[in-house]
Amino acid sequence: MQKRKADSVFPAFNALFLIFLMIVMLYPFIHSVLASISNPNKLIMHRGFLFAPIPPLSFSAYMAVFQDARIVSGYRNTLIYLALGTTINIILTSMAAYTLSLPRLMMRDFIMFGITFTMLFSGGMIPTYIQVYNLHMVNTIWAMVLPSAINTMNLIIMRTYFQGIPESLRESAKIDGANDIFIFIRIILPLSTPVIAVILLYYGVYHWNSWLPAAIYLRRSSQYPLQIVLRDILLNNDTNAMNSPTAGSDRYSISETLKYATIIVSTVPILIVYPLLQKYFTKGVMIGAIKG
Repeated sequence: MQKRKADSVFPAFNALFLIFLMIVMLYPFIHSVLASISNPNKLIMHRGFLFAPIPPLSFSAYMAVFQDARIVSGYRNTLIYLALGTTINIILTSMAAYTLSLPRLMMRDFIMFGITFTMLFSGGMIPTYIQVYNLHMVNTIWAMVLPSAINTMNLIIMRTYFQGIPESLRESAKIDGANDIFIFIRIILPLSTPVIAVILLYYGVYHWNSWLPAAIYLRRSSQYPLQIVLRDILLNNDTNAMNSPTAGSDRYSISETLKYATIIVSTVPILIVYPLLQKYFTKGVMIGAIKG
């Protein structure tokens, strides 16, 4: 009887804890949504938690955000970096992972040790900048995508997944005359959709949220990604360039709603992508972590 009671208490406690954790993580986003459509003059005087928008509702902040040339340029640059970066990431990571998963690769363990070693020790920011500078990639799109072309952890996850694919498939293809390139493209990749979707999501989130490489390597504002624009708006309170319909003494008050609207506009796209890949997420991570 006591065992049954204990078995029922733990799931209930676990559910309550997870609900509390969900509320703690979800509320900042809800607060930003509510604040972005609240009345600017009343919002600046509000203190504490916000559980409903402050009437009258106003969408002027979103209108100002989409009329701001910096936001539009930042979105365009981020999408370019995202598309090019994830393409390079997936191609190089999958090729390296497949090569390192082959049992016949000479010195495979030594090479893998050298790659894993970079997770603990690296050259640092200054040597990396000097290398990027000497390769003439400063103020170019390549500085945003090539230094982060392969993530070690993502490489390990994908390599472990490839090792879980039966070796008999490769051997059968070899008997039929297929080479490694054909096997990789026509057999391995089609069987690896879950882990590819997961790694694609990891790289996509990285490129979408990335701001440090742009702050280090880019000097032209026309090349700034969205996150650098957000930093200028949120940290430097730089909302004067926005075409806000409010002027004069109300400029300061509406700048608060502009900040919240900017956060929502930059967050929603990545929130939309995640549910599309969610069905692959758990499967890909679990298989990649357990097998091998």
